[in-house]
Amino acid sequence: MTEQLYIKGQLNHMIFHNAEKQFSIASIKLEETNLDTKEDEFVVKGHLPKLTYGNDYIFYGKMESHPRFGDQFQVFTYEKELPKTEESLIRYLASDLFYGIGLKTAKKIVGKLGIDTVEKVLMDETVLDGIVSMKKETKQQFIQDLRLHQGFDRVTVELSKYGIGLQLAQKIYALHQEKTLDVLTENPYQLVFQIEGFGFQRADEIAQQIGIRKDHPTRIQAGILHVLEEESLNGHVFVYEKYLIRQASELLFSHGTNGDFSFDIYFQSLIEESLLVKENDRIYLPQLYFAEEGIASQLARIQEVKEDATYAESELLKLIGDLEEREGISYGEEQYEAIKMALDEKVMILTGGPGTGKTTVVKGILESYQKLCDKEKTIKDSDYLLCAPTGRAAKRLSESTGMKAKTIHSLLGWSGENEFEYDAGNQLEGKLIIIDEFSMVDVWLANRLVKAIPSSMKVILVGDEDQLPSVGPGEVLSDLLKSDCIKVARLEEIYRQKEDSSIIKLAHAIKNDRFEELDLSKSSDFNFFPTTTENTAVMIEKIVERALAKGYTQRDIQVLAPMYRSKAGIHALNEALQQLFNPPSQQKREIKHFDSIYRSGDKVIQLVNQPEKKVFNGDIGEIRAIKKPTETETKKEEMIVDFEGLEVSYTRQDFNQLMLAYAISIHKSQGSEFPIVIIPIVRSFRRMLVKNLIYTAITRGKSSLIICGEYNELMDGLRQKNFFNRNTTLVERLKHVWGMSVDEIDRNAAIEVSESAKELSGSQDEASSDKIIETKQVKPKIESEDDYEGLPLEDAEKHDDGLSPYDFMD
Repeated sequence: MTEQLYIKGQLNHMIFHNAEKQFSIASIKLEETNLDTKEDEFVVKGHLPKLTYGNDYIFYGKMESHPRFGDQFQVFTYEKELPKTEESLIRYLASDLFYGIGLKTAKKIVGKLGIDTVEKVLMDETVLDGIVSMKKETKQQFIQDLRLHQGFDRVTVELSKYGIGLQLAQKIYALHQEKTLDVLTENPYQLVFQIEGFGFQRADEIAQQIGIRKDHPTRIQAGILHVLEEESLNGHVFVYEKYLIRQASELLFSHGTNGDFSFDIYFQSLIEESLLVKENDRIYLPQLYFAEEGIASQLARIQEVKEDATYAESELLKLIGDLEEREGISYGEEQYEAIKMALDEKVMILTGGPGTGKTTVVKGILESYQKLCDKEKTIKDSDYLLCAPTGRAAKRLSESTGMKAKTIHSLLGWSGENEFEYDAGNQLEGKLIIIDEFSMVDVWLANRLVKAIPSSMKVILVGDEDQLPSVGPGEVLSDLLKSDCIKVARLEEIYRQKEDSSIIKLAHAIKNDRFEELDLSKSSDFNFFPTTTENTAVMIEKIVERALAKGYTQRDIQVLAPMYRSKAGIHALNEALQQLFNPPSQQKREIKHFDSIYRSGDKVIQLVNQPEKKVFNGDIGEIRAIKKPTETETKKEEMIVDFEGLEVSYTRQDFNQLMLAYAISIHKSQGSEFPIVIIPIVRSFRRMLVKNLIYTAITRGKSSLIICGEYNELMDGLRQKNFFNRNTTLVERLKHVWGMSVDEIDRNAAIEVSESAKELSGSQDEASSDKIIETKQVKPKIESEDDYEGLPLEDAEKHDDGLSPYDFMD
């Protein structure tokens, strides 16, 4: 058995401490260790509370080599020994850990209780009576602080035995304090419901260690919720009861259950505890159930209030004619009808494939509404709201219309803590709202958005239903189209780019399932190069080398791949392409982080939301500088990344928020266009290849599209309509409420909804009449792997001058 490495010593000084995340870096004076070292001082780092002087600490972990700072000890867990002398104990009690206890008071306490002061106070707080003249509030605060610090130190040691690290231990202790170990050993499954990041599998491992039986009621409940949460990550809004029972049985009992076992009592218990909703044979997480209910009733509310906006069609015809002459464009008949529908309808959907002129129609809608229907005849940001799920899509919308556009999260005033400034009680102000790329919006965000829209506002939803569905649960745009409750303008005639654009023809042949018409021969803007998984990286390298030789840059070229792993995956391609786009140089600084090397000039993508820095999951930027500790105010090495004019600083602890972006996932490309797109489609991606994924990738190409791969895999993928059909009930909910008035919706509410349930779902609505349930707050999963915030569009140069993919090959 490998000996656990440890370092024992006292604090020299704190280098860094983040109180919110409880992350610390500290210099430790070494007293004892089993490391092979002659050093007498070590730097330790990890999720630690603020360390104090005069205490002996034992840190358990591993050594890491830092390219700038040398060896550091990564702490997995630690123990704190109480001060061993009265002098050090006095310093400990007089430290800033204990509010209101100065040096004088500490001396009196230790003078009376001795070296065992801490144990005596924790066992019987009355031992402080009569020692010092502390105020009652100060004494209670001192006892509380002492329990907090000593209790946490002891709890972390015990939690580490179950494989629970410091960060998760802090979350658990913050909730249960000194009862933490009792909760863990009596019923670890309840932590699944309470602590984000404490999953069913972890609870199950602990339960097995302490001997909790497999049919424990809370284990059954936790397993049911685990299955529901896993299915929601796959896009489902609900799960059928039989399927849920089958999956839960497999999870809980490995080989299923016998016919005598019933889940009914556990379903009922979870319903009573407001942790799930059961409707006929469908089981929901509460936040998803109420999100669908909210979308339907809120859209019905908006549709119910009609506009007082009249115009003569002759005026519209004249206005469109003037716009065509001024902009040098020509609106087709279906585009004109789409503009007219937008003026006539309170809520409408504008949909169509690439090149059908959705953006041109949006521009016509804005100008027509402003000049014909807006009585004030003025355009103000507060009157005309434009938004999209991603920063890139918002920027494209802004550039095409000449008006300011925001991400949906930004428009709603998202704080980054699952809270929004605008909601049903504080709605947006304006006359018209246009939401672009609506296919990317999931049920939770859609509900948040529509409830913040006032009844007086006109709503226009824009999107392509054949693109990938939202990363989060549901298929909102598709369900709205299927419901026939909202007027739809479908654009089918192709207008954009040259009439012989192969990219557009290919996209529409795929969209309309005309695979026999696919022309994969070379053309001015498209080519298909046969290759295998093993040769894909080499093929792409050759294409990129040719492009670079012709003067194109990393801003012009984007590789889109379905998967991260495999020889043709995103990770392997990024490593290869970095050597082409940005090879090592003595003039460029570089820094290593785990298996990745970053250097000045690299193209990188943000992987997590950081609203306080105004960067979000999916933002693409360029490393502008790598600074040494002596060059920074923080005295730490830093990477400066430029996100289209916004410079953001990253220290080493934040490096895992970034990844090279010469190749990115197709999901992260949604809402974007790139001058040159290269897509590998090979056998190793087979399980991911479906029609809408391939279609989404193809439609990202603006001027040139290159597919490298296997013809049979491409065709087989196009025949796969989707990974699976998502379980949603939005269509029937729309049909149920659409014919009802707002008053009727309120009067017919028959579901008992707690305030916390309304808050978690973002819905103030009641629902249909055959159910009585209660819900309590279950934290919604806003942030998924491909979160919506971010993705600003790069200012790539346009190369429309007869660019041919064959130009990239020798």
